[in-house]
Amino acid sequence: MDTPSHLSVILDLSPTQWALSAQSTNPPGISLETFLSQLLAFLNAHIACKDENTLAVFGALPGESVLLYSSTGEVTASDDGPTDSNTYRPFKTLDATVMKSLAERLESFGDAAEEAPIGIVGCMTKALCYINRITSNTTAAGPNEDGPTASIDPRILVLSVSPDQSSTYIPIMNSIFSAQKLKVTIDVCKIFGADNVFLQQAAHLTGGAYVQVDRTDALLQYMMMSFLPPPAIRQLIAVPTQDRVDFRAACFCHKRIVEIGFVCSVCLSIFCQPVPVCSTCRTKFPIKTLQRLNASRPPAASLSSAPGTPARPLAHRNGTATPATPRPG
Repeated sequence: MDTPSHLSVILDLSPTQWALSAQSTNPPGISLETFLSQLLAFLNAHIACKDENTLAVFGALPGESVLLYSSTGEVTASDDGPTDSNTYRPFKTLDATVMKSLAERLESFGDAAEEAPIGIVGCMTKALCYINRITSNTTAAGPNEDGPTASIDPRILVLSVSPDQSSTYIPIMNSIFSAQKLKVTIDVCKIFGADNVFLQQAAHLTGGAYVQVDRTDALLQYMMMSFLPPPAIRQLIAVPTQDRVDFRAACFCHKRIVEIGFVCSVCLSIFCQPVPVCSTCRTKFPIKTLQRLNASRPPAASLSSAPGTPARPLAHRNGTATPATPRPG
């Protein structure tokens, strides 16, 4: 519990979704300005918990991902304001840097007819690279027999307002596997909108917490109670857990989220319908097997199931269709 904690925060800054959230009345939403004021209080609480705690803030914008703040000094803001003896200087530096970086990025977006996909995956990748670098530097400074992440407790917190993007399934799964390799916990706070299937899986597979905010006026309390304690302390307190996890995957052919799919027996690529040749590994399947799989496909009306029901992709193995666990190619 005396181990320093590193927190990488990923902010979903989709202008469209935040506008919808501010206008929503059922359920009540939250504006971006109110969200940022509560977020800064949470970030200040993290760096105040322990002097050795580190922090990085990433912004997921339409079509790009940027580093907004880093406690290592990679992103700095000019502090030209008057000195206030009642203000803790690290708090003021953090607030000024994050708000200045956000203002510069958001001003560059105009009223585009169609918003580009949000850069959540890019932020996750950058956060993992950042964590790998600081843990490697810590290990080089003082090796520890418990492994590279024993001297620092890294985790990622995703604050999401955007829906699923089926085209990001493979990159997100690769990020999850990398987080497992680095022993990084991924927490998710869904502030607005329906549950995010892929982020649910990210939290479940890395041992993190997934929280759907029911009352946006208590957002700061949600973050303080669920995401402020590091994973080492969470073993001693009651952290919200998921009642059920949606394990649906996205097909490799049309990038659609499917509940029943067909998995290549060689590379485990997922398809929404039987294909004669795998587009990933170019494996050819027997015609008789394809005919049998097409005949065994359930009607379209029965493909929809209750929310939270795990998908059961079918893999062709030795001429039969058997359940399999998907893996990105």
